Amino acid sequence: MKLTSPRRHPLLLLLVPAMLAATFGSARAQEQPPYLDDRQPVEARVNDLLARLTLEEKISLVHANGNFTTAGVPRLGVPELIMDDGPLGVREEVDNHFHVLGHVDDFATAMPGALGLAATWNTNLAKAYGTVIGQEAVHRGKNIMLGPAVNIQRTPLCGRNFEYLGEDPFLTSRMAVNYIEGEQAQGISSCIKHFAANSQEFERGSINEIIDERTLREIYLPAFRAAVTEAGVMSIMSAYNQINGQYCSENVHLLKDILKDDWGFKGVVMSDWGAVHHTDLAVLNGLDIEMGSGAPYQNNYLAGPFLRGLQAGQFPVAALDDMVRRHLYVMFQLNLIHDPAVPAPTNAVPPSPLSTQEHQATAQKIAEEAFVLLKNENLLPLDAAHLRTIAVIGGNATAKFCHDGGSSNIKPPFEVTALEGISNYVAGRAKIIYAEGYYPARNWGAPGLKPDGTAATAADSSQLANQAAAVAKSADVVIYVGGLNHKIGFDSEGGDRKNMELPAGQDKLLAKIVRANPRTVVVLIGGGAVEMDDAWLSRVPALLYAWYPGMEGGNALANVLFGDVNPSGKLPCTFPKRLDDTPAAALDAYPGRNGTVIYKEGLLVGYRWYDTKNIDPLFPFGYGLSYTHFAYTNLNLVTDGSPTGLPLTVEFELANTGSRAGAEVAEVYVQPVNPAVSRPVKELKGFAKVFLQPGEKQTVSVTLNENAFAYYDPGTRSWLAAQGGYKILVGGSSRDLPLTGDFQLARTLYQPDRVAQVAQSAR
Repeated sequence: MKLTSPRRHPLLLLLVPAMLAATFGSARAQEQPPYLDDRQPVEARVNDLLARLTLEEKISLVHANGNFTTAGVPRLGVPELIMDDGPLGVREEVDNHFHVLGHVDDFATAMPGALGLAATWNTNLAKAYGTVIGQEAVHRGKNIMLGPAVNIQRTPLCGRNFEYLGEDPFLTSRMAVNYIEGEQAQGISSCIKHFAANSQEFERGSINEIIDERTLREIYLPAFRAAVTEAGVMSIMSAYNQINGQYCSENVHLLKDILKDDWGFKGVVMSDWGAVHHTDLAVLNGLDIEMGSGAPYQNNYLAGPFLRGLQAGQFPVAALDDMVRRHLYVMFQLNLIHDPAVPAPTNAVPPSPLSTQEHQATAQKIAEEAFVLLKNENLLPLDAAHLRTIAVIGGNATAKFCHDGGSSNIKPPFEVTALEGISNYVAGRAKIIYAEGYYPARNWGAPGLKPDGTAATAADSSQLANQAAAVAKSADVVIYVGGLNHKIGFDSEGGDRKNMELPAGQDKLLAKIVRANPRTVVVLIGGGAVEMDDAWLSRVPALLYAWYPGMEGGNALANVLFGDVNPSGKLPCTFPKRLDDTPAAALDAYPGRNGTVIYKEGLLVGYRWYDTKNIDPLFPFGYGLSYTHFAYTNLNLVTDGSPTGLPLTVEFELANTGSRAGAEVAEVYVQPVNPAVSRPVKELKGFAKVFLQPGEKQTVSVTLNENAFAYYDPGTRSWLAAQGGYKILVGGSSRDLPLTGDFQLARTLYQPDRVAQVAQSAR
């Protein structure tokens, strides 16, 4: 008898494996704890995992266990949380004492200083900037990058101005939001810092800043608010300083009232390194992670003392649970929690290079758009074909800047100096003669050092200056590259500049050089404004500010000097004529007395001060020239027909009237007419960077909503856009606004500074 297999229906052949998979899959899902089920809401996963942690394990998550790490919980698949500096790129690997480890796989792209990024006024480049850092951070196995830094420039002397985004809260906010979006899209968390008002390095670890509520909300907090409510930033670093009598890491008004209650921040607040002073205040006032207090870590304020306080009933367990819940929230958002039965992914560096050609090109592009042309009397751009000899003079022509500045230092695979960039550009066409011109002088007043390390005498400096003048006289054109330098104590974490002077006698040297050769281009590198002696400034035909231009700075500089790139940067901070013109200096409100500094200028920071007090700056906020010219015409204010007239669309025509392609930053300011409360004369509320071909005209639109007209009202804890008249001012800088229109806000609008729901990004 022949046996035959039963006939199987084709559909049954398909259904049986699926049914079996569903059955066994369901069983596995039942065996798997909810926190490992990525189909569950993040909040449910956090709560489930939180309930599985012991008290000691929870404590391990709220303080450092290394220089840039917090402990993991291996039995539950919770890895270490790994952080790194910084705002300008991924810092090289260091040990727990910040000693460089000497790795060969941690070279990273050194981006231009963030103040230079702000000078581009290009939000797309801000996003690209964050993208580069985010991609390289992932490559290096980092989870949180400590940046961007968004403290407002209150005084040009602050040592960290170079890594901030200028003096204006609106510009800072727009650049920071895009930076964060670019960085967090790569799968890491940005950590915006320093919350709040870390506007001086002098006595930063103890200084008590007295700031009124309007000034705090309108000037020093908007970028943090935008980072939380718009960009969904997942972590925030508190500052070292005190505000109104409480350290920022223990400041209940900042961390609880504003950040967590008003803005609905769901992420984690970490201290700056070593910025915690008390266990009880840190626990009860809103800090989530204590970083950097050093080994033995079990003695840190949020380690052993916190644990003992919990065991003694001194602190509620709910306070610890909230800290840990936030920590786990960030880890789930970053997809870091894994099944402990499965080997965790390693942080091994892939074999591909960290700093790619694409990333380096982005760094160069940002540098090129950052350069601000401050003066040009038909000398730039230079024509290499008609130059036989070029004198390059100045210590910064051969200096490198990326590997200095404090926590912002980066180890790039290379750095192109100004001299190298210029030499490469004109190779085979012109002869380059270099002269140092001056011996670098230290920020703290010590004499300059000669190459052999000995102190330079006045005679030594005079001899060097005379040599430079002779070189200048022998050349067809002079390119002077001077300014400030991280290496010798300027623009660096931990200390402020002593004054605004160009160091090392550069004013006298420049006067001598321009007398020897009137065809002199001055290029200044540094982290912001310097005083410029009229003895050379009035005579020099071209002046370019280059910030700290990053690893491709020399190539970027050459492209701008010789016209391959048309400069389009605008100042993100006012350049005053002298330090005494600045608000903090004029009011004797910096650096403070007896450990306290009073922000006497209030809202009048930067251009707000100069405009309201009718003080002429050397170069105003928003200022920058081009190799072409632009014309503003036909302003039209368009409302949408709503009862309030908002949103308001500001339309105007912008034309390139010159012979070169170029970009113009069109700036929109709002000026209240007869306001009922004290307000600055005008404030930046919109801008657009527009690229135009020669002869091209474009209609530009900038939208203003109620925020553009509002001020903060402490009495109601609301933003109030007051009914009444406003002037809308449009132009190319805060002091060049050819278009003016009138707008009437029909009724007063109130917007509580309490965000009911914050859209945190699950990146």
